[in-house]
Amino acid sequence: MTREVDDMLELARATGDDDPRAALAAARELRRTADRTEAAVVRRARLQGLAWAEIAEQLGVSRQAVHQKYGRR
Repeated sequence: MTREVDDMLELARATGDDDPRAALAAARELRRTADRTEAAVVRRARLQGLAWAEIAEQLGVSRQAVHQKYGRR
């Protein structure tokens, strides 16, 4: 997990690049990395028995939103 954190920190720094194209590309990749990380954390939380409502509360979204995004399809 440390490598992912280092990557995210580097991407966050790159969003301040003077070249707007480079900054936008870094922001895009930062969002993708954050999305992957969130999905992995939600999976772990469910495996450890957390309810959708508790996960949603921690993420600051509705239970329906988190279940729709991460629930089984």
